[in-house]
Amino acid sequence: MRTRNLIILLSFILYAASGCAQVQIDVKIDSVQLLVGEQTNITLKVTTDAGKKVSFPELKAGIELVPNLEIVDVQSVDTNYLNEGKRMELIQQYTVTAWDSSLYYLPPFKVGVENQVDSSKSLALKVYTLDVDTLHLDQFYPPRGVMEPPFDWNDWRNLVYASFALIIMVIMAYFLFDSARRGKPIVRIIRRKKKLPPHQVAIEEIERIKADRKWAEEDSKEYYTLLTDTLRNYIHERYHFNAMEMTSTQIIEQLLNEDNPEFLDELREIFTTADLVKFAKYSTLINENDANLMAAIEYINQTKIEVDPNQKPEPEIIKETDKRRLNQVVAMRIVSVILLTVSVTLLCWIVWKSMDILM
Repeated sequence: MRTRNLIILLSFILYAASGCAQVQIDVKIDSVQLLVGEQTNITLKVTTDAGKKVSFPELKAGIELVPNLEIVDVQSVDTNYLNEGKRMELIQQYTVTAWDSSLYYLPPFKVGVENQVDSSKSLALKVYTLDVDTLHLDQFYPPRGVMEPPFDWNDWRNLVYASFALIIMVIMAYFLFDSARRGKPIVRIIRRKKKLPPHQVAIEEIERIKADRKWAEEDSKEYYTLLTDTLRNYIHERYHFNAMEMTSTQIIEQLLNEDNPEFLDELREIFTTADLVKFAKYSTLINENDANLMAAIEYINQTKIEVDPNQKPEPEIIKETDKRRLNQVVAMRIVSVILLTVSVTLLCWIVWKSMDILM
């Protein structure tokens, strides 16, 4: 019977020793002495077999560990594995502070491992207050006001340069835009002349041909070319069809629908003679050339449209685009837009940088 009891006792002792060896709880405090309001860390470390469920004390920030000793922060559990992963070490850290001077006794922390609850050792913390000399109040000074930072040119130098550059770019952009708007017009009038009626233009041209006798005497082909071109231009302006691109026969057929056939006999004879001279090397006499010239004048006088002598001639305005001026205007406007874009960007940077320095 004694032997049996001895065996049971030894088994119980070995089991307890084995449990103690499997779970180890350590606790330490960074500083055992504090001033009121200072903080210190309490580290709770549990070492046990890997895979076991460990439950730390349910403590959170804002509660008092003991009266007047408050928990400020509770960090998450840090896990480290030992002995090739067979053992694990779990570390929980608490940050505490005290609001009154005293010697605080911290009771053991209870930790649950599986179904077993173990406790750490207890701790002590001494909290002091600052000694205040209330007999010499003249040595205490009120809180100083906010100190204005000294002016530093290096902080503002780039802003000043950027402001000058911004002003110059805005002036340049305005000058270029205003010059493009108020400068010399892009479309300019080359000349302004009175527009003469078609019959007057034709008569003046025939008089010029008549005055230059060398065409009739020396080169009949050139003479009839000038004469028929004058008539073709007159017909084009008078009847509004492109006589310059038509043959003599086509012109006569077109005029049969436009004019009195009696006026076309002399015109047909002039075109026929001109075609013979230009294409069949037909030689004409001087009196024949003069007769055809007078016949052309007669045809123009018979078919002309009379103009009211009191009516002022309609002015003809000839315009053209000044390409050089157009290119200048386009270039100035493009540069103006670029300068304005850069100016806006630079202004935003100046405002942002100024606020950054002042704040």
